[in-house]
Amino acid sequence: MAANLVQITRRGFGETMRKDGWWIPSVLTFLGFSAFIVYSTWAAFQGQHYSFGPYLSPMYSPLIWEAANQPLSEHSWLGSWPAWIPKFLYATPALLILWAPGGFRFTCYYYRGAYYKAFWADPPACAVGEPRHSYRGERKFPLILQNVHRYFLYLALIFIVILLYDAINGFFFAGADGHRHFGLGVGSIVLTLNVVLLGSYTFGCHSLRHLIAGRIDEMSKHPLRFSLYKFVSRLNSRHMMFAWFSLFWVGFSDFYVRMCSMGVFHDLRLF
Repeated sequence: MAANLVQITRRGFGETMRKDGWWIPSVLTFLGFSAFIVYSTWAAFQGQHYSFGPYLSPMYSPLIWEAANQPLSEHSWLGSWPAWIPKFLYATPALLILWAPGGFRFTCYYYRGAYYKAFWADPPACAVGEPRHSYRGERKFPLILQNVHRYFLYLALIFIVILLYDAINGFFFAGADGHRHFGLGVGSIVLTLNVVLLGSYTFGCHSLRHLIAGRIDEMSKHPLRFSLYKFVSRLNSRHMMFAWFSLFWVGFSDFYVRMCSMGVFHDLRLF
């Protein structure tokens, strides 16, 4: 019996038969991620101009300790930076907490697919040759650590609650009588949109879908969990959109609060 043998030749790096602009998404992803990484790193090391009245930058929330040499504000949980921490170990308040939301995004299923292509060319795009000839996948170190994503999800859900509190707090302004009164400023809207976008991104997480209904064989017997599963699935269908919008808005929220604190922006009070 005759056998037909087909020899498959591995593509060289960048080799493809595609005629479209396959490289454009990867370039835009590289530029978008790089811009956010540069700005967020710079902002995290500033240790100042992260709050303005009732507004607190999401990059510094929760504010466990107020930064050294900064006046004590209403946002600090434990007061001023403790004197018992040696000065050479000093870190800004942002560096104490950013590892949690950063870890959630870094291990996100969508982001992994995006930055693997944009930064590692693994592969540069579908049906495009990559620069390496072996496949390791995510079953070996260090990429096997990506499996901690589900645990970062638990932390991210806590952060949503904290940021929701910050958004609500942003509607109450100090009055001349020394009491806080309900009001609406542009910053109130900025922080509210921030938690809405972050919540939409977080609640659309693939791991959350599994957490809600991953072990259910008959969904009809669990109507509440099935309703939650459908809600998460609707958000998940737009996971990429919420991933980018929320990433941009976190940076913009910090930028807005920072500009108000520096006196560059004047926060418009609508009422």
